[in-house]
Amino acid sequence: MKKRNVVHLLNLNDKTIGTISTFTKLELLNALNKAWSLKSSSKWSFNNPAKGQCGVTSLVVQDTLGGEIHKTQLAEGWHYYNVIDHKRYDFTESQFSESINYEDIPSNREEAFMDTNLNQYNHLKNSVEVQLSKLSK
Repeated sequence: MKKRNVVHLLNLNDKTIGTISTFTKLELLNALNKAWSLKSSSKWSFNNPAKGQCGVTSLVVQDTLGGEIHKTQLAEGWHYYNVIDHKRYDFTESQFSESINYEDIPSNREEAFMDTNLNQYNHLKNSVEVQLSKLSK
């Protein structure tokens, strides 16, 4: 069984208010692949599960691993992804048949949220948490 890193969540008085486990990027990608659905993006399809998932995924990845949200302009519109520890992670790049010429324009949660809605975000966040919780057992 793999050992998990545990992060203690502290309040302003340095009292532990909870803990979370940290996960590898591959574990998170696998959880996302299992969690993506029509409930997380209306563009989802069995043949292209990452389609339309970039905004909502960048938000959930930031919730899970931290880092920043960046964007690149594509023919279809803005494409959102994450930068963690100065390294780009695009968990939804598989939706495209051609490689992306990344512009790495800094973005934020508000802009990424314009690519999704609260129901899609909550569904993906909860589904990913369920998938990741299975790894902690």
